Amino acid sequence: MQADFWLQRWQAGQIGFHQAQVNRDLRQHWPLLRLEPGARVLVPLCGKSLDMNWLIEQGCYVVGAELSEAAVAGYFNERGVQPQITRKGDFSVYAAPGIEIWCGDFFALTAHDIGHCTAFYDRAALIALPADMRERYVQQLEALMPQACSGLLVTLEYDQNLLEGPPFSVPHTWLQAFVSGSWEITKVSEQDALHSSPKALRAGLERMDEHVYMLERQSR
Repeated sequence: MQADFWLQRWQAGQIGFHQAQVNRDLRQHWPLLRLEPGARVLVPLCGKSLDMNWLIEQGCYVVGAELSEAAVAGYFNERGVQPQITRKGDFSVYAAPGIEIWCGDFFALTAHDIGHCTAFYDRAALIALPADMRERYVQQLEALMPQACSGLLVTLEYDQNLLEGPPFSVPHTWLQAFVSGSWEITKVSEQDALHSSPKALRAGLERMDEHVYMLERQSR
């Protein structure tokens, strides 16, 4: 999945993955992380998600990472906020009270760039990546996050033979194989998401399950 694919989607306004409301799983399960007030929260591939505003309202400091300048500008424009924009290396950093979004290649970020983030929130990053990029994504997340941290991860699981992603199916077995070595994985929710996806229904899928996991970093 090349960067141009997502840049073109944003430029064309083909952003069916963008939710018009704060994610219900975030509202319900975020308190499980028991974060300290002011905790820095990394939101990879954040787009212009309303979830970031909700996290700010909970007292978090959001550190977003997004490839598309159109998405980042859209986040602030739709809130009537004029961000401070600075250039840091290959990134444009948009900052406003409670949030900074690093616009550029997520895989080029360093822990020094984003600061000490003690939590992350991933609703649409891992499932946006094909299998050959997901392992790299997990490795990058581990490089960015400290040893003592936690996060909330939302995935989908369905028959990939019947429907091409994105969003891609991320089976629980994949998480066990590629994530459990460094993280303790706890499934906190599972629900049928089939009827919320017209694309899946048109493809003839009989099941599409949405899973929500809490991940906690294991010390090595």
